[in-house]
Amino acid sequence: MNFDNNVHLAPTTYYDRHFERHAVKILPGEYFVTNGDKLIVTVLGSCVAVCLRDKVNGIGGMNHFLLPNDGTNETGLLTESARYGVYAMELLVNHLLKMGATRARMEAKVFGGGNVLPGLKVNNVGQRNVEFVLDYLQTERIPIVAKDLLDDYPRKVYFFPDTGKVLVKKIKSIHNTTIVDRESEYRMKVKFTPKSGEVELFND
Repeated sequence: MNFDNNVHLAPTTYYDRHFERHAVKILPGEYFVTNGDKLIVTVLGSCVAVCLRDKVNGIGGMNHFLLPNDGTNETGLLTESARYGVYAMELLVNHLLKMGATRARMEAKVFGGGNVLPGLKVNNVGQRNVEFVLDYLQTERIPIVAKDLLDDYPRKVYFFPDTGKVLVKKIKSIHNTTIVDRESEYRMKVKFTPKSGEVELFND
């Protein structure tokens, strides 16, 4: 298993009748970018999502990921766990650059990191994901213009890249286990990410 098997472009599209526009649904381990008026939607538990956008030309995208390891003794951007996070972020950044975005004009909105996975609160899974994302964006000097993080509930996020608008619905009552099951399955997929696969980074 390598990084490429765990992070990929979102394939699920539909027409959102409420917002009257075409939409893309992001699942754990997926991302999507657009230079049009598509709506990007995801539901977050312990995972985090970064809505990244060129504030001048409106090219934007969103990812949805978590760090693969539960180890509490790992810190910093150079751990294997964080290297997966860097990979997930750079896929999004690089795809935006290829579509015409400029790194210096990027701004971020960050969501998720709730403690919703049963039995994992002791490991602060959501907290670790949030700390990584905030550290990464600070290191890359990408300003965070909005955020809704942590707590103990899932969130549904609607991102409109063409305008930069984000709507967040806090899910206070969970009627089924879909969110938790989906994230748990994804977490198991990335848990054994190997110590290999250097990330190729480039600037515009």
